Amino acid sequence: MGPLAGIRIIDMTTVLMGPYATQMLGDFGADVIKVEAPEGDLVRKIGPARNEGMGPIYLNANRSKRSITLDLKQPEGRAALLRLCSDADVLVYNVRAKAMTRLGLSYEDVAAVNPRLVYAGMFGYGQDGPYAARPAYDDLIQGGATIPYLFSRVNEGKPRYVPSAMADRVVGLVAVGAILASLVERDRTGVGQRVDIPMFETMVGFVMGDHMGGLTFDPPLDAGGYPRQLSTERRPYQTKDGYVCALIYTDGHWDRFFAAIGRTDIPAADPRFRSFVARMANVDEVYGALSDIFLTRTSAEWLDLLEKADVPAMPMHDFEGVLKDPHLAATGFFKLEEHPSEGTIRTMAVPAKWSRSPASPSRHAPRQGEHSEEVLREAGFSDAEIDDMLERGIVRKSTGGNAALA
Repeated sequence: MGPLAGIRIIDMTTVLMGPYATQMLGDFGADVIKVEAPEGDLVRKIGPARNEGMGPIYLNANRSKRSITLDLKQPEGRAALLRLCSDADVLVYNVRAKAMTRLGLSYEDVAAVNPRLVYAGMFGYGQDGPYAARPAYDDLIQGGATIPYLFSRVNEGKPRYVPSAMADRVVGLVAVGAILASLVERDRTGVGQRVDIPMFETMVGFVMGDHMGGLTFDPPLDAGGYPRQLSTERRPYQTKDGYVCALIYTDGHWDRFFAAIGRTDIPAADPRFRSFVARMANVDEVYGALSDIFLTRTSAEWLDLLEKADVPAMPMHDFEGVLKDPHLAATGFFKLEEHPSEGTIRTMAVPAKWSRSPASPSRHAPRQGEHSEEVLREAGFSDAEIDDMLERGIVRKSTGGNAALA
């Protein structure tokens, strides 16, 4: 019974941004009903799988949910969705707003059956600008938010994307906050509202909070950019046998670091190391000098030395290494669990902790349409109505231990 117990969410999202957000809400205790089109969520097909439609990215973004398959292009499918919305708290979607209007599921359509509903849209661009109707994907939003340009500044002029769906996940996190704030406001006023969460504006704010720099001022004081983050030498430090991640940042860090390596003479001899301001003004040279120093010890030696000196440091994990991290092992972050259809799978815990209403995943990621009949019965549909919709293909359900649809 997490902190959102009693909240019901109709989840029309697909791929990653929306499902990541609704999974968090489900982990927090909400009853999340994932509504899929007959063709299913595309992300089901990504990566290795034991059963068709149950790939790893899907499994890691859709736990704590129930699944119903509805054909919303048929009038009866739309009517069934509106019936689900009639006693729900939130409807979340991540298609373009015009697509919802074409389906007859605009905010006005849904609010007519439930004025208390929070109608949350996650899409590429704010709906009051010229990009409103454009399609958007993580790569495009990273590009528009200057992330590849940042890489070009530190990578010999070559732009690239962050090798993670960074925009999808950041915007998903922001959406969780926006939805929860809307629920607080709804409980104060008794009335729901439409809330838009655009990717482009969200990510520009996320990145430019660091890199606005002198462009913050009018007229500008410089051309923008945070020099420390843009240093070509800002990277994990190579050691005798690998790499470590260390951030020697404050004056105290530097004093303890030089004492630990027996080089307290350096700040006196080199003015670039004497103060925070001097180090920031010469960040490339400072980080470059550190690169030479870190080559003199092994990774294990450096991690031990830096921990004893209370200087921030971490190992540079790879995918398999992070699974063995001793801190994550102690906190139980990774767990092996039995999925009803997929066998033994590795899951990740909810990072946040609550003292009175702890949150944890409530369900395994569902097969497509696994809960179609259950959800419709809860909404008041009779067995005869459900059978009729199944026969006509308006509703579909899963069969057996995989994602196949009847």
